[in-house]
Amino acid sequence: MRVEYHPSVENELRQIIDFYNERALGLGDQFLNEFEKQILNISSTPKRWMIIGGDIRRTLMKRFPYVIYFQTIEDQIVRVTVVKHQRRHPKYGIRRR
Repeated sequence: MRVEYHPSVENELRQIIDFYNERALGLGDQFLNEFEKQILNISSTPKRWMIIGGDIRRTLMKRFPYVIYFQTIEDQIVRVTVVKHQRRHPKYGIRRR
């Protein structure tokens, strides 16, 4: 399955990676590796994850306190719409398409 990203996701990832790299050398890279593993899990079994509204699903990252929102488009494309900290408001980014 092909994976697409909402334009805001790149900025969100950059901010998260920079934050973790400021805390400890290489921690941002570890976050990115964890994120990429989770994207592979999502793309292999997208319907496995919890629906949070309409066609938006979410998955929690294992090591880091972040949530990934995504949707499946025509059973061929997974579109990642939001990467956010678990403490952010649950409706943050929910309307992105």
